Amino acid sequence: MPKGSRLASPLLSSPPPSSSSHPPPLSSPQSRVVTNAAARPVWKPGTPPPAHLDGSLPGDYGFDPCNLGANPAALRWYAHAELIHGRTAMMAAAGILGTSILHAGGADVPSWFDAGKVSSERTGIPGGALFVAQMIMYHFVEIKRLQDFKKPGSQAEPGSFFGFESAFKGTGDKAAAYPGGPMFDPLGLGSGPSGDVMKLREVKNGRLAMLATLGFAAQYAATGKDPLVNLAEHVRNPALVNFATNGVSLPFDNPIPGYL
Repeated sequence: MPKGSRLASPLLSSPPPSSSSHPPPLSSPQSRVVTNAAARPVWKPGTPPPAHLDGSLPGDYGFDPCNLGANPAALRWYAHAELIHGRTAMMAAAGILGTSILHAGGADVPSWFDAGKVSSERTGIPGGALFVAQMIMYHFVEIKRLQDFKKPGSQAEPGSFFGFESAFKGTGDKAAAYPGGPMFDPLGLGSGPSGDVMKLREVKNGRLAMLATLGFAAQYAATGKDPLVNLAEHVRNPALVNFATNGVSLPFDNPIPGYL
């Protein structure tokens, strides 16, 4: 090697990186999952939703802490059951609040928790007989719903319901129960551009109604009053009329000794 010469090494000959240069961003599976999760609203922001909740179901916010929907067949059934319970709860909440408003206004309408007893007294039909009749009718409807769940569109097959089969054809949606047709969707709100919006609203209102009816029942068990009476008493004195003072919600009778 000649005197004064330098080693020709890539480490010595290459210029140092400039301070303005940055390495290209790395794309990992985790970063892609977080990016996809941020593309739609989830119940806990920043948390990737489970793989089986891909956002295709109405009202899917990635909430399944117990992983109950990991099985596709179970997920389809849970989505179907949520809709049915939500619709039932919406009718129940409307009936409870409606009778409470009429009763408070002086109308000859019983509170929701007395409706069965009053109906039996006025019509002479025993409550047991009414219950059995309802169970028979519900059984017929629920069997048809179950058959349609197992085979969507089967209830529209000729000969399945006395010539009215076309009214039960539905939308063919395999994910949940959307009967549609002239009987269940006469305005056509469940189809077309507004269909997805209406399905989302139905799920949200159904979930709210399920919580509301549970609250109505719990409050009646605790106070023996309807929800509007409970609300009015709470508004008049929120500090002393609340869940902590109803004598049931807490494991002791008087949370503030000497004050109530």
